[in-house]
Amino acid sequence: MVQMIDKVIIVEGTSDKRKVLQVLNEPVDIICTNGTISISRLDELIDVLYDKEVYILVDADDSGEKLRKQFKREFPEAKHLYIDKAYREVATAPEYHVASVLVQANIHVQPKYLF
Repeated sequence: MVQMIDKVIIVEGTSDKRKVLQVLNEPVDIICTNGTISISRLDELIDVLYDKEVYILVDADDSGEKLRKQFKREFPEAKHLYIDKAYREVATAPEYHVASVLVQANIHVQPKYLF
């Protein structure tokens, strides 16, 4: 039987994706926007993601905030997850911090990152 993945995390880059994959302990699709996203790509995503739990996890910087605003406008159902501004980027945030952000959204992470 094919397992349907119903959670999707949208990140900016591949290094962000690697960081999130490192701490996850459940199947989650991760989509990279590569920093920006066109309206046509966003429309495509909305069609594909309409019945999934969507989380936005972008950097705590200007480009991340711009992307977050775009998602809030175009995809209001998405849940927004925030990296502490002290770390600025998802990719450079410590694993335990990324794990704690994900746990708060009821996403399962590897227990070793929770201590």
